Amino acid sequence: MEHHIVPVRTYVLVWLALIVGTFTTYYVAEYIDIGPWNILVALLIATTKMWLVIYFFMHVKFNDALTRLFVIGGFIWLVILIVLTMSDYMTRGWS
Repeated sequence: MEHHIVPVRTYVLVWLALIVGTFTTYYVAEYIDIGPWNILVALLIATTKMWLVIYFFMHVKFNDALTRLFVIGGFIWLVILIVLTMSDYMTRGWS
């Protein structure tokens, strides 16, 4: 199996994107009031940051298809757990 050498420039650019995402999340949450869309914007930024970390820092970009399959399987499992939890929460009769 061949190892891929990632240039330092790539890591720096990804790190800068993560920093910009963090400050953007804070700025939107603290200073911009877009009502119920605040949570959607925050989750979108968090998802983008998560993808960057997994794709570059965890080297999923440079691994084989089996690794990508397990990453996708983990996300499918996460979605199943969230859907089941939310369906339980939404169907309870709160007083």
